[in-house]
Parts: sequence; C-alpha cells; structure tokens
Amino acid sequence: MLEYARWKLVVAALITVVAAIYSFPNLFPQDPAIQISANRGAVVDAALKERVQGVLEENGLPFKSIEISETGDRLLARLMTADEQLPAQQKLRDALGDNYTVALNLASTVPGWLSAIGAKAMTLGLDLQGGVHFLMEVDQRAAKDKMLERLVDDARTLLRDSGINYRSVTRTPSGFSVTLSDQAERDRAASLLARDLAELALDDGAVTAEGAVLVANAREDAIARAMSDAVRQNVATLGNRVNAIGVGEPLIQQQGAARIVVQLPGVQDTAAAKRILGATATLEYRAVDEENSVADALAGRVPPESRLYRTRDGRDVLLRKRVIATGDQLLDAAAGFDQRDGSPMVSVTLNNVAARHMQDFTNENVGRGMAVVFIERIPEVQIVDGQTVRTSRIREEVISIATVREPFGKRFQTSGLASSQEASELALLLRSGALAAPMDIVEERIVGPSLGAANIRAGLLAVTGAFVLTMVFFLFYYRMFGVITCLALLLNLLLVVAIMSLLGATLTLPGLAGLALTVGLSVDANVLINERIREELRLGNSPLAAIQAGYDRATGTIVDANVTTLLAGIALFAFGTGSVKGFAVTLCLGIITSMYTAVSVARGLAYLIYGRRRKLAAIAI
Repeated sequence: MLEYARWKLVVAALITVVAAIYSFPNLFPQDPAIQISANRGAVVDAALKERVQGVLEENGLPFKSIEISETGDRLLARLMTADEQLPAQQKLRDALGDNYTVALNLASTVPGWLSAIGAKAMTLGLDLQGGVHFLMEVDQRAAKDKMLERLVDDARTLLRDSGINYRSVTRTPSGFSVTLSDQAERDRAASLLARDLAELALDDGAVTAEGAVLVANAREDAIARAMSDAVRQNVATLGNRVNAIGVGEPLIQQQGAARIVVQLPGVQDTAAAKRILGATATLEYRAVDEENSVADALAGRVPPESRLYRTRDGRDVLLRKRVIATGDQLLDAAAGFDQRDGSPMVSVTLNNVAARHMQDFTNENVGRGMAVVFIERIPEVQIVDGQTVRTSRIREEVISIATVREPFGKRFQTSGLASSQEASELALLLRSGALAAPMDIVEERIVGPSLGAANIRAGLLAVTGAFVLTMVFFLFYYRMFGVITCLALLLNLLLVVAIMSLLGATLTLPGLAGLALTVGLSVDANVLINERIREELRLGNSPLAAIQAGYDRATGTIVDANVTTLLAGIALFAFGTGSVKGFAVTLCLGIITSMYTAVSVARGLAYLIYGRRRKLAAIAI
C-alpha cells in the first residue's frame, strides 16, 4: 500500500492556497501615471486637481482618475496607456511651471483587501520597470580638504585648551604648520598632537624671529582610510535618502575606489532624484563675532579667527570660524512651523557631543548672537573647448541670526527658511545624514517604461514557452504521471512568485532567466522519480510498490544534486553584484521549492490518485 501522511496533504493544500493568494497581485498591471508634487510655496489641493483635469481634457489625453494622496503632498493622475505619459508630462509641466514637479510614475491597481493582508506585486527592476541610473564619483580632493580642515580645528582646540601659547596655525597642501613662541612650547605642542592626533606625522620646522615652527602632515594611510570611509558613508547616506523619498528596491553599491552606482526603479524625474541624491546641504551653527567690525572686515582687515558671510537678504555678517555644531551631528530633524509667527522651521535634536558643545556655548553667551549657516554644493556643467566639464560651486548663506535668550543644548529650532518645501527637504537631508564628501554625477541613464514593458513581454514569453513545451512533453511521455509532474511544476512557479512577492524581492531580466531555469530544475527532479518508478516496474514490482520505491530511492539523488546547485547559487549571491544577485535569489528559491514540490507534493498527488486502490494492476507511466 502506498503510504503518505495525511497532515502532509493538509500542509500542501494550505501552502497552495497561500501561494495562490500572494501570487495573485502580480496579475494586476500597474497604471501608467503622472505624479505631481509641490515645490516652493505651492500646495496640492482640489484647485490643482481641477487644473490638472482641465489640462488633460483640453489636450485630448484620456485618464482613468485623478486623486490626491492620503498624505496630501502629491497628486496622482492615472492614464489609460503608457504612450500618453510623456505628452501628458510635457503639457502639465508647461501649464504648472516651476511651482510643481511633474514626474512619470506607475500606480498600483492591487485590490485593497489584498493589500490589507500584505499581498503585493513583485517589485520590478530597472530593466523591467524603467527608471534612472546614476554613476556618481566622490570628490576625493574635497574629502581630503575636509579631513585636513578637521585636523586643523582639532589642533587649535587642543592647543588652546592645554594653554599652549601659539601664534598662528597655517594650512599647507598636506597638513598645517604651527608657529609657537619658542622651542619649549614647540616640544609641548608636538607631544600633545602626537598623543591625541595619530593621523599626523610631525616634524620640526625652522626657528625664526617669529618663533619655532612645528610642521604637521597627514599620514598617507590616514588619508587613504579617510577616502575609503567617505565612500562607505556616502553609500549609507544615499541609502537613507532613497528610503526617505520612498523608492522601492533601489540599487546602491560602490564601484571601484571612488564611484557609486545608484539605480532607482520607477523613477523618471531625474531632476528631482538628483536634487535629493547629490545635495550636500547641511547646517553649521556659528557664533557671531560682535567684538570686531564688519566694516573693517569688508575693508580687508578680517580677524584670523573670524570670516565674512552674507545673509539671505544681502547683509554682511562676521562669524567665528569655530563651529559649535554641524549637520552631521544631528540625531533627528523634523519640518514644521514656528508657533510664534507661522514661518517654516526645522526642529533639531543633536547628539550628546554636539549637545554638550551647544550647552557650553549658550551658557557662556547669553545675550549674544548665534548664526545658522546653510551650506549647499551646486553641480554645474560647462563647455570648455567643445568638451563637457562637470564642476560645482559652494553656496553658503546665513539663514538666521538669533540672540541666545537662555541656555539650551540637545533640542532647539532653526527658522529663517524660505518655504515649507525647503524645510521638508532640509529636514530629510539632515535626517539621512550629511555626505562625507561631495559627489558629482558622471553618468546618467534613463530606461523608459515602454522599453521595460517590452522586456517583460519577452521574459514572460520565454518562461511561458519553456513551461508549455515541458508540459506537452511530459503529458505525452509520462501520461498520468506527466499530469502529476505538470501540477508540481505549476505549484513550483507559484511558490517562487509568491515568496518573491512576500519578501519584496526585485524581479529583473536575469531573475526571469532564473525562473525559466527553475522549470528545468524541477523537471530534472521529476524525471529522476518517474524513471525510477519505471525501472521498479521492469524489475517486476507491483505498481504501488514501484511508486513507493521510486520516490524513496530517488529522493537522496535529488537532494544531492540540488544542494550542489544551491551552494553555487549562494556563492553567486554572496560574491555577485546587481543583476547577478537577482538571478541568484530566483535560482536559490527555485531549487528549494522544486525539491519540495517534486519529492513531497508530487508524491501526495500520486497517493490521492493511486494510494487507495487495493488491487492496482497497472499505472499510466
């Protein structure tokens, strides 16, 4: 008699139902859509909805619906076909102007009851869904300069706090030099810097009438480590920023020593993406120099410890060089409105180190001014001798100057922002962290939705063709056991799709190739079982005994063969990048599900068909 535990049948049935439910969302194609979000001073409201509807109707562009998101910060116009996206985007951009960002998007059509239980369609990769590809290069010179500036500030602070009498600290291309009153002070300074700043290599300079010089240069290994850390921090920061703007399954990875690849599936508005990714906007909190005259500074007599800045309204202001706190020392930042005058503001929470510095400063400077400096690196493209040269400029402006009324430390507000949109973007950048070094976009590429749709059709045709041809062969060659094999193959594909959808994995063209390969792997396991059953029948065993022996004796061979392939898939995932990982994920899932469906589910189906027959003369194989 053919043996098979009843509980295994129940488990197989439950798995089949769950797999069908969580695969179901993939049958709902996404709607081509136009997403509209507000820029400076603009709002998303019912008036905008009517305006968008009028533009679409006036230009003969049919649409399914126009809806405002639940958060109220964007409007989504669902179109009939993808061919209407680009014309609709252009018409809406012309009509709405610079007050709104008009981007291509894809809107989900999955029913609400499926979304409520966490069922969602698989995320499509850049080659299937369309999107943008950026190759960004870290500015290594800027990273080195930032490191040297930090070392100079740290050295000044150490010398000042230790009571060492120094006359000047001067930057050099590879470090800085310190002029001290005499050789004894130079020896004290050298001992202190060697103890606390291990990144420096110290040498004695000349002794002149002005004093004894100590030369400090950054070590080569420290510079290389700083470069590597800057790239790693930028990768993490870009990941935080992409997560904050809600891009599903992005690819962000280091390429080479100083380059980072960023792929954003589904994003078509490169301007908006570059504004968030490439932005190096951050804040610095500095003390106002109230002891020296701005007029003297404008005349060229700038104090060595201070620097001239300009406010947003064009006024000049003199600020101390020593920074109280910076944007990369923030734990949290949230946009809002000042309760006193309703102006946009960012609520700031500092880490413990910065909070202590802020507390010390405000304790000692009640009644004095503190300025908030907004710093932004703006990329530019210039044509020089017929060649495109990518450059950038630094924009620094004082957005607010406040008088310290009482001491504070960890939490406070920064106001003076131009709009709520600027406050929101600044809060996003501060929350996700400052870039360790500026970056330039050296390559950008857009994959349109129509090309992605063509790739999907080609991939699905390949998978469907492989599946249908395999089913035809099995039905002809193995008869009833061919039916069992086809049902096992179908469940195998269903399981792979359901697991990838449930895990939120990204499906790419190599992933589709992996799906086609899993069909072959599942076929291989079922062929081993079916041929083993036929061999048992040729040896003279009864049909039920042949089925039992076929599954028992083929299982070990199937497991051995699939485990070796699984190890190869794990290696591909561990050491591969990008599309190779996508292929490896699909391959590994397909191997695991094919073993289960071939060894367990197919055996359960054979039991349901033949297991209860006491006198079975023959089987259709």
